[in-house]
Amino acid sequence: MPERDEPVVIPIEDALDLHPFRPAEIPSVVESYLEAAREAGFREVRLIHGKGHGVQRAQVHRVLSASPHVERFGDASPERGGWGASVVWLRPLG
Repeated sequence: MPERDEPVVIPIEDALDLHPFRPAEIPSVVESYLEAAREAGFREVRLIHGKGHGVQRAQVHRVLSASPHVERFGDASPERGGWGASVVWLRPLG
């Protein structure tokens, strides 16, 4: 894939679909999104990583485990994506 010249603008909503991003981009995208979501006042967000072989899910969970923005996380409920998405509870600001 060619390198991207322009930064990707991530809308800060209650969910982020990670499918458009390359694996190498996932850690920085997730961390930037979590920081911005927390600053926007979200306490719960959902990261959609897909089911597949679980590689992207494992990568996302490693980032979440190390993030200072995360209070806890787990698989989404079946109606919100099941193990193809992770629900993240963010630490309150302050």
